[in-house]
Amino acid sequence: MTDNNSTPTTNEKPQQAKDTPNQANDTKKPTLESSAAQDTPTKKTDPEPQMKKVDIVIAGITYQIYCPVHEEAELRSAVYYINNFLLDIKKNAPSLSQENLLVLCCLNLYEKIHSNAKAAEDAEQASKQAKMLLSKIMKDAQSVL
Repeated sequence: MTDNNSTPTTNEKPQQAKDTPNQANDTKKPTLESSAAQDTPTKKTDPEPQMKKVDIVIAGITYQIYCPVHEEAELRSAVYYINNFLLDIKKNAPSLSQENLLVLCCLNLYEKIHSNAKAAEDAEQASKQAKMLLSKIMKDAQSVL
């Protein structure tokens, strides 16, 4: 399945994402080992979330991703955002290769994440200062009364 903003190119062969130790746990395919472990008596644990194979397209390449069923909408939202982000970069630099386009996208997204985290940290600090100032004003007002 492709989203509305990207279609697989005819020259590019769809690639299947491979499970690696560096991938997040929520994108891993359940393995036979985990099934075998369920056959042995162990303490009762929460059942693993149902996984679903989802075809996504990023920059014209199809990837098969395993994700929990309840997270598919969030995955598709992320794909839509990333594809739009890539299209914006490509408009400004149409001669970039696919690999360089993806690297630049990753760097720009990291910069956004980092600046949002910094802004949140600055807002938290400003909130603490405002609370301290309000506390001082309230204390001074009580002493006057």
